Amino acid sequence: MYGLMMNSPLSIASLIRHADRYHGDTEIVSRLVEGGIHRYTYTDAHRRSRQLANAFRALGVQTADRIGTLAWNGFRHFEIYFAAAGMGAICHTINPRLFPEQIAYIIDHADDRFIHFDLTFLPLVEQLAPLCPGVRGWIAMTDRAHMPAANIDLLCFEELVNAHSDDFDWPALDENLASSLCYTSGTTGNPKGVLYSHRSTILHAYGSALPDALNLSARDVVLPVVPMFHVNAWGLPYSAPLCGAKLVFPGAQLDGASLHELFEAEGVTCSAGVPTIWLGLLNHLKAGGLRFGSLKRTVIGGSACPPAMIRSFEDDFGVQVLHAWGMTEMSPLGTVNTFKNRHLAQTKAERDALQNKQGRVIYGVDLKIVDDDGRELPRDGKAYGDLLVRGPWICSEYFKGEGGNPLVDGWFPTGDVATLDQDGFMQITDRSKDVIKSGGEWISSIDLENTAVAHPAVAEAAVIGVAHPKWDERPLLIVMKKPGADVTREELLQFFEGRVAKWWIPDDVAFVDSLPHTATGKLLKTRLREDFRNHRLPTA
Repeated sequence: MYGLMMNSPLSIASLIRHADRYHGDTEIVSRLVEGGIHRYTYTDAHRRSRQLANAFRALGVQTADRIGTLAWNGFRHFEIYFAAAGMGAICHTINPRLFPEQIAYIIDHADDRFIHFDLTFLPLVEQLAPLCPGVRGWIAMTDRAHMPAANIDLLCFEELVNAHSDDFDWPALDENLASSLCYTSGTTGNPKGVLYSHRSTILHAYGSALPDALNLSARDVVLPVVPMFHVNAWGLPYSAPLCGAKLVFPGAQLDGASLHELFEAEGVTCSAGVPTIWLGLLNHLKAGGLRFGSLKRTVIGGSACPPAMIRSFEDDFGVQVLHAWGMTEMSPLGTVNTFKNRHLAQTKAERDALQNKQGRVIYGVDLKIVDDDGRELPRDGKAYGDLLVRGPWICSEYFKGEGGNPLVDGWFPTGDVATLDQDGFMQITDRSKDVIKSGGEWISSIDLENTAVAHPAVAEAAVIGVAHPKWDERPLLIVMKKPGADVTREELLQFFEGRVAKWWIPDDVAFVDSLPHTATGKLLKTRLREDFRNHRLPTA
């Protein structure tokens, strides 16, 4: 016997329609690449999204056609999200920080029909156009007054929108149809495409907005620092209209001064981004003796958040840190670090130790850890093993079957090594490819990096394994010092004493002017291992 309930398909267009109808006067604010601030409302965004959908139809866009973007966070990018998916096409956000050859590969692999781009990326587009013959049109996301001179034919975004009416009825789509496409950062091999559906996107928006997740509401002002080309800005362009939250888009200016100015001017209450972005913001605040007037919480993910950063946000500035974890293959949210009621009675030191973990699983995601033979390990917070996930917003296979079937008995292997406890709190101890194996035992590079960054002279740190004749591998600490700071190798190694197991302490320290990062802000350890492959440890 079936339940006697309506069967309404979950569709992305329903989000912007809901925001228009019930939060129509709520603002969307964008810092423009062309300069200045743009303001309008959810009602305006819905109207223009319908106009853009008509423009796509006029250009010959069909169901399941890929519509690409090379763009910052802004109102036009937001409109493409809804116009493309709402009409049945697929919004393909492309990471402009990748190498041009990788971007050309991605555009070709995705069979993108049109590419929208912010003016910042015109030189990149001029490089890409000869490499991407399948692209029918390159659309500059600006108005006629700011259209650039270029060596390729360009379409003007505003002219396309304004040439069409808003008389467009969103079609009733199967909720399992593809809605958006993101490619992994491709640190090893070619990037692989993750193809999200309307259903998975709506369920993820619901799950991420919950009180024990990002705790979003119509009372919030949300500024996603995480780019809209990085796993759809962690779903915030969908969860904000679901709740009716005000959206603030920072455009291309992601330095500490520009972000703080926008936070204060727009009354931002919630933000989200990777640790490297917050490092610049915190340094700006401390250097200028500044405070936050409205910011209540920030989501930090993308890579492990150093405990020193969490403490600085919370103790120095009164901003709650939601330490979170996920993957492109997970839409991306998997865990968020929020306390249960009984944790509130713990000491501050106990809560701080718990908050250093990546958080506890949210409904819609299931986790387990297994040993090398695939046997599930206990959820005791001590055993660590390979982390596997499953759920309705988690990838089942890659676009066009790249890499074959990734699942293991119906579970997706994350490539992370982690612990789980009985409350569902998960802690990443390392990437499986980054874990250091010394004398048959594992050393967590993440724990060592977090310890190093707690030193007042250290701006950023990475730890890699270096060959050792006796122990197979030993940890090498690679450090970028803060401007004007001075610290010696011996002082840093001594700093580890009493903070980690004695046999975990790195065997050597290397000082560098900068550390390499992936296009999404993670430490690029493949390059570090290549750069230091001939490093000789003093203990070797």
